[in-house]
Parts: sequence; C-alpha cells; structure tokens
Amino acid sequence: MGPGVTGDLEALENWAAPLLAKLSPGERRKLATDIGRDLRRNQQQRVAAQRNPDGTPYSPRKPRQQLRAKRGRIKSKMFTKLRQARHLKLQTTAASIAVGFLGRAGRIARVHQEGLRDRAAKGAPDVRYAKRELLGFTREDRDMIASRLLDHLAGL
Repeated sequence: MGPGVTGDLEALENWAAPLLAKLSPGERRKLATDIGRDLRRNQQQRVAAQRNPDGTPYSPRKPRQQLRAKRGRIKSKMFTKLRQARHLKLQTTAASIAVGFLGRAGRIARVHQEGLRDRAAKGAPDVRYAKRELLGFTREDRDMIASRLLDHLAGL
C-alpha cells in the first residue's frame, strides 16, 4: 500500500464511524458482508489483471530454463489458483471485515506481498521473490465502501 493509503483509510473510518453507530449489529453485519464480497471480487479482478493496488503491473516472472522447446506455448499468468474464493477468504462481523489468505496459500501470498525469500520447492535454493502486492486498497475500493454505506443508509 502506498504512503497515502493509511491516511485515506483513517479518514474513511472517522467519517463512517458515527454513521455505523446508528445501525443495529445485524444491519452492520449485513452491510459488512456485502462490502466484503465486493472487496474480495475487486481483489480477485486486480490479481487476475496482474496489477498492484497503485495500478502498476506486477514485476514479471524470472525467466525459466526450458526443459524442451515448445512452440506456440501460452504463458500462464501468476496466481490463477490463489485468487479463487476457496483461497481468498472473507470473514465479517458487525465490527470488522477481513479479506485474506489462510494456511499454505497465506504463506505463498505473504512471500509475494512483502518480497521475501523462500524456496520454490523442497530442496531448491532460496530465492528472493519480487514484491507483488496481492492485497491492498485502491481508490475505487475506498469509493465503493463509502457509496455502499451511503446507499445502505438511504434505504433505511
């Protein structure tokens, strides 16, 4: 996440807190679930487009040594399975929304999110992975949260 994102999120939280306080816990949970689903969908679409939250493309994969020459082979995109709903989990309560990876998928995602060192396979040498932000807020995400909140309050 960029340097201004934390401030933007705090401003959004400060703006939304008094509005959310007027809702019952059940209404807050329903709103959180709706927003969480939209956030997860946005994250999945951004990962499929191979873009960081700031709009820059992911750094390309390291060239791999070809085992045999294959003509016309289609390059596969990164994280095709990782962005599936079974790996990208959504947890909501009346007070919070969490979208993230758990278990082995979480470890793989963390290595790429933070640009850490890891092994591609058991017994393989350590490799420093390029930083690719799988999860993060975009300006559109923050705008969507605000509009969903206002739409929900207008419907009451």
